[in-house]
Amino acid sequence: MEQQPYPQNPDSLVPAWMKAGRCRNEEPNKFFPDNGAGVVAAQIICRECGVRVECLEYALDNRIEDGVWGGASERERRRILRAHRTDSVVID
Repeated sequence: MEQQPYPQNPDSLVPAWMKAGRCRNEEPNKFFPDNGAGVVAAQIICRECGVRVECLEYALDNRIEDGVWGGASERERRRILRAHRTDSVVID
């Protein structure tokens, strides 16, 4: 079996919205804080981001548990997912 070469530009695998995020030029660890103050600092960066909705949708769709995505903390995303599951339940 012939091994496929790696893509010339791994950045081409990154969705366009990720390339447009304000976080793109920040240190990644800012978005994976270990305390509430760090979460607030990350959320401030997200607040002005033009792709915040796409980022949050990505995190929710992929069940990403860690970090701040789309301005939402881990706890906030769990709450959104729980609310969505509750809204999606159909009772006959």
